[in-house]
Amino acid sequence: MALPFLDAGLRAGDLVALTCPPETVAVVCEALGERASAVESDPRMSLLGSRAPDALSTCCRFLERATAGRSGRLRVLAGVDFGPDPADWREGQRFESVFNRLLGHAPVSAVCLYDSRRLPPQVVESAVATHPQLVSGGNWTLNDAFQDPGTYVPALPLPRETVEDDAPVFAIEDAPSLVALRRSLALVLAARVPDRDQREDLHYAASEIASNAFRHGVRPVSAKVWSDDGLLICAITDSGTTYSDPFSGFVPAHGPDLGRGGMGLWLARKLWDYVDVVPGPEGLTVRLSTRLR
Repeated sequence: MALPFLDAGLRAGDLVALTCPPETVAVVCEALGERASAVESDPRMSLLGSRAPDALSTCCRFLERATAGRSGRLRVLAGVDFGPDPADWREGQRFESVFNRLLGHAPVSAVCLYDSRRLPPQVVESAVATHPQLVSGGNWTLNDAFQDPGTYVPALPLPRETVEDDAPVFAIEDAPSLVALRRSLALVLAARVPDRDQREDLHYAASEIASNAFRHGVRPVSAKVWSDDGLLICAITDSGTTYSDPFSGFVPAHGPDLGRGGMGLWLARKLWDYVDVVPGPEGLTVRLSTRLR
């Protein structure tokens, strides 16, 4: 299936790219022979080599190049692999769902390979819900089981780590000001995150989420932090916001003009491993979690 798909792109003058595990790239390029020199490979176009916002940015850069080419179209073969951790499976499922909608009208043809010999059944089964077309035996069919991201993403099970069963290492129910909350978060991160660069990144993103809560939400604003030797979780809640968008944070809220702001959730997705926007009866919680280096 992959070779005819790539060959059609090469003949049409598409910009043809692979974002696959190295062993898949090797097999495909060997099969393409001399034509492989016209195919690019970049794992940063998917979660193989980037967090979600950076993967989308890389795809957009490829699209810009493609639209200036002979066919004006990008053709991508993606080898799906979300890693061994179930938390990463959920993040990958969310990315696949959002990606297919955000780029749905762009001049791009993409095939995502789900290898049932390598991937957990849960990951393989998720492809049916996140892709509008399915390919089997070379035949392309519309997928009646495809779910809109607005339905699929909110229905994903909310994560919970065992560290959250213990008392938080930091908690405040009514932060007196944004400055005070930022300062408190800086202190707790200084005590819990040994790597300086990671600590600064995490604080920067968490501060932006806190800023959103104060500027766009309703007070009181609360925050909790849980931590163990390998994991950090920060939850920031405001008491009035009910807005939740499955696409939040995958691209800047105001597009490429970063001077207009709207970067809080986008930065959080770039700098923390997992970001969940959880509406509830008492307001909106942004739950940030990451592995510690």
